[in-house]
Amino acid sequence: MAHRFLVKDIAFQAGLSTATVDRVLNGRPGVRRQTEMRVKAAIAELEKQAGADVAGRKLAIDIVMETPERFSTAVRAAFETEVATFLPTAFRCRFHFAEVMRAAELVQLLDRIRLRGTHGIVLKAPDVPEVVAAVARLDAAGIPVVALVTDLPNSARSAYAGADNRAAGETAAYLIGRLLGPAGGKALVTLSSGRFRGEEEREIGFRRVIRAHYPSIGIVEVSEGHGTDTATGTLVAAALAGDPDINAVYSVGGGNRAVLAAFEAAGRAVSVFVAHDLDADNRALLVERRIDFVLHHDLRTDARSAFRAIMARAIPATRTAPVAFSAVEIVTPYNMPAMQ
Repeated sequence: MAHRFLVKDIAFQAGLSTATVDRVLNGRPGVRRQTEMRVKAAIAELEKQAGADVAGRKLAIDIVMETPERFSTAVRAAFETEVATFLPTAFRCRFHFAEVMRAAELVQLLDRIRLRGTHGIVLKAPDVPEVVAAVARLDAAGIPVVALVTDLPNSARSAYAGADNRAAGETAAYLIGRLLGPAGGKALVTLSSGRFRGEEEREIGFRRVIRAHYPSIGIVEVSEGHGTDTATGTLVAAALAGDPDINAVYSVGGGNRAVLAAFEAAGRAVSVFVAHDLDADNRALLVERRIDFVLHHDLRTDARSAFRAIMARAIPATRTAPVAFSAVEIVTPYNMPAMQ
């Protein structure tokens, strides 16, 4: 595999050990295809960064996320697009994504980045004590942390970049409540994991509005599918088997094709389906009229907010706009924003 970079730089960009990268580069056996793809992607990112070299200030940042691949792909695109808007300051983004990551693995990664050095970290992580402690160590080392789409409000993070998740949940409740009407039914709320503060806030907002304004609608919750199709589909199938009154979905954590497949397998209809994020799956499902609404906020706005927060710490004389919530937009098949 041709390249012009140090093995340690490729390893850091890919989030792998130098030994693993060396095995991939030299074509040694015992390497998974997924690992080989990560190394290729890391080299491509390094090539892109080298090709965009400019004379201004250079800031290397790390984007660390536990999230399904369909969402991390959208986040990567948003950050790579927004980089150009900050020239002559050049951000060099290193991406560390995993669909499921134990808290200990995440903390180990954050500590490794802290020791290696970075100008800032953009973090989508569960709000658990181990992560909060790792953020405190980063802050003590002078490294700003920006929480992305799900907040860590009791940590030493520098800023939060994302939507008002509680308001988003309230909006979902309004849509479902108005469309189900007095006949009511039960809404299935699917979370990827209750460990994420953002998902918890969406659920709290949803429950508050349903309880206050739509008492004829019950709520059934499933969680810990991590937004992956297999686990989410299994959880939803079990919920449907246990409750014949479920007739609506508020998908907080994703895995929507699996959710729909579980309804189809059970011979059940979905009266209203509200989802989050305009990833490739949700765009297709909207066009096919298989889901009704997507609560969308612009990830490029989040990327700009994250860059500004990191610049404010890394370049103290920089004057940047304060970080504010990203606006939540109700998207239907008729007002879908163009892909960027």
